[in-house]
Order: sequence, then structure tokens, then C-alpha cells
Amino acid sequence: MPSTVYDSAITRDAFGTPEMRRIFSDEAAVTHAVAVEVALARVQGRLGLVPAEAARRIEVSADAAAIDLDELRRENDLVGYPIIGLVHQLARQCGDAGRYLHWGATTQDIMDTASVLQIRAALDIVAADLKRIEETLAALARKHRLTVMAARTHLQHALPTTFGHKAAVWLSIVRRHRQRLDELRPRVLVVQLSGAAGTLASLGTRGLEVQEALAAELGLAAPAITWHAARDGFAEAVGFLALVTASLAKIATDVALLMQTEVAEAFEPFAPGRGSSSTMPQKRNPISCELIIAAAKAVRQHAGLMLDAVVADHERATGPWQLEWIALPESFIAAASALRQAAGMLSGLVVDAGRMRRNLELTGGLIVAEAVMMALAEHIGRGAAHDLVYAACRAAADSSNPLITELLRRPEVTAHLDERRLRELVEPGNYLGAAPAMVDRVLGRQDAAAQAPSSSASPGGGGCSPGAG
Repeated sequence: MPSTVYDSAITRDAFGTPEMRRIFSDEAAVTHAVAVEVALARVQGRLGLVPAEAARRIEVSADAAAIDLDELRRENDLVGYPIIGLVHQLARQCGDAGRYLHWGATTQDIMDTASVLQIRAALDIVAADLKRIEETLAALARKHRLTVMAARTHLQHALPTTFGHKAAVWLSIVRRHRQRLDELRPRVLVVQLSGAAGTLASLGTRGLEVQEALAAELGLAAPAITWHAARDGFAEAVGFLALVTASLAKIATDVALLMQTEVAEAFEPFAPGRGSSSTMPQKRNPISCELIIAAAKAVRQHAGLMLDAVVADHERATGPWQLEWIALPESFIAAASALRQAAGMLSGLVVDAGRMRRNLELTGGLIVAEAVMMALAEHIGRGAAHDLVYAACRAAADSSNPLITELLRRPEVTAHLDERRLRELVEPGNYLGAAPAMVDRVLGRQDAAAQAPSSSASPGGGGCSPGAG
């Protein structure tokens, strides 16, 4: 009986993805926990801490698929944690060898390490989606390097820029997130085996040896010291997701604003019925952008919960750990939704260069008033030039005349800038500054990064060419 947007048969694919849900499903959690228990028995058998034959029996008999989830739920409700019930069922599966299960471990060792394995798989999906988005944004930046549009500050026309410059800014954000992901993996993908109070006393003098062997067996790093009450690693993982989804929400906000009827410069990909209204047939709502923005807000809220979980008391927390059980899976599922929506939206983004040009002309040249001021300042100083051009701008706004008309009426201006020069200055495409060079610089670094061998274990993702407007 689904009861949240993440598991609802109606909304689950709007607020998540099947792949990410599988990673954080009950079945996957049990499978990873069993894998950790089996790996622990395997290395302890190899090291002689438990009988080798018992370890082999555990390895061949432990079956995650045979775990009774209803029984596990009932015991979890009684005990408060699922691992004791899991070990009871595994012990029955393994017969006499079951007495050597969970040797020297504690519940949180198994649950934390299973969570790390889930996070590793989830981060691989995030990495692939970020790579796909990066490639799509690079294609947009390259294609629209010189597609002139209005830059907007405080939602008002500011100066001319290019859509390629806007896309390159987005691209630079995504690339930084890919770098952050590579950097956080060694801090997060760390085994947990520390025993009841973090000292591994139950394993005598062999504790660190077992810990390192278990880490190697699972393909994880071994910690320098116990981290079961030091939760910054998991908090960093969700904090990273909060950064990623906030950045995607920034992109989505830009696109949603560009889709406004009065702006109409870029649009989400069209599909019949996509973003339609139940009462207004003409509507084309920015539905992917809305889902991205909502998912990002949810992840940011969960990042706060994960920070609360960092505030753990002494060597075993009384409550904060359970916050992670809520926040961790939902953060990854919501982030997966935002990434998928962003990848689809950007890969088919419709860019209307003609509308961008027409919108530049809405103010009759006022958008390049700074260009005129700076050129005039070379002759009469910046302050005087500002006052002259300001007066011309106000007159143009009051009379609805083009700025060039008001400038040509002022001998204080034409004494220094003739009509040919003024017309050059009021052409928006002539006042792009370093925007095209910045696009080239970002694309150059992106191309160089693509050619360099990757240090990440993440699978690659294919980019799609953007739609043309």
C-alpha cells in the first residue's frame, strides 16, 4: 500500500527512477547486508578466526532471496533494528555454521557497510547522469556561442550576452560537481567494522586485520579509526546531492523563466500533452523544470536532517542515526528524478534565436547604453558620459524613441561619436565583451577533461545533441 510520492504507482517515476528505487529497496538492503555478513565470515575463515568449513557453509547457504521480510519486520518492530532478525534467519539457513555468523560485529557495522554499498551503486548512477548532462550542455554552448540574447539582472534587461555563455555557465557548474563526486568517494566509500563501542575488542588483537580484509573483500577503503559515531561522510554525500540538485534547480528556473509567454526564448522539448492544462488548451507548462525544483527542495531539507544525524552522542547515538534511514534513500531517489528530468529537458531544449533577437530590441537600444557611455567616456570622462547617456535613455523611454534617435539629437554626444560609430555601439552583437572567449575557455577545458583518463569508477553516459530553435 504505497503512501508517498517515492513509492506511489502514480507519482514514483516523476519523483524518482526505477534504477535508484531498486538500489534502496528492501530487497537490495537485505542483499547488501547478507553480502556483508558473508564477506565477514569469509575473511574470518581465511584468517582462522572462525572454522574455515563454517565460513564455507555460510558462503554457500546464506540466501538473501530466502529472507522472510514479514518475519524480519516483526522482529525489527520488537528489537528496533533489522540485523538481529536477519542474523536469526541466516543462522537457520546455515545450520551449525550459523553460530559463527556476525562474529565480533555489531548491528551498525552491518547496516552502515550495507549502506555504503548502496551509496556506491547510487553514486555511479549520479556520475553517469552528470556526464550526460555535461556533454549536452557542451553541445548547447558550442552551438549557441554567438546566439545573442539579453542578460537579465533583477529580472530586467541588463546587457547583451549569448545563450552559449549561459549554457557554458551551467556547464561549469556541472563539471565542478563531477570533480566533487570524484573527491568525496574516498571519504564516503569506507567499510564499517568497529564492534560494540568502536574498539573492536571482540576480535582481540586481530580486529584491524579483519577490518582491512573485509574492506578489501568488498572493494571499500579501510578507515583510520571508527566512524560509526562520526557521520560526516554520509552527511557529505547528501550535502553533495543537495548542491547538485540546487544547481539543476537554478538551470530549471532559468529555463522556466525563458518559457514565459512574454519571453518565449527557450522551451522544454515538446510532446503531445506534455505540460498541458485541464482547462486551458493553449498551455505548455515547464513540467520538467517544476519537478526538478521540487526535488531539489526535498533534497535540501534532507541535507538538514543528515546534519542533525552528525550530532551523535558519545559512542552510539540515541536517535540521530535513524534520521539517516529516512533522509539517505529519499535524497538519492529525489536526486535521481532531478537528474533524469534535467538530462531529458536539456537534451531536447528548443532555443528560439529569432525571439531572443526580437526581445533584445524591446527597449529600442537601451540595453547597450553602457556601450555608448564607455565609448563617450574616453572623450569626456565617465561621470559626464554617464549623465549624458542617462538623460538620453530617459528621453528615449518617455518618448518611445530608439536610443540612437535621442543620441543623435545631442551635439554633446555627436561632437565625439558620429552616426556610424553610434550605430555600431547600439548593435547588441558588438557588445559581448569576453563572452565568446569564456565559452571557448570552458569548452576547451571540458574537451581536455574528456580526453584525460578518468579516476572515477563511474560508468559513462552518452550526451544528446540539443534541439534547434
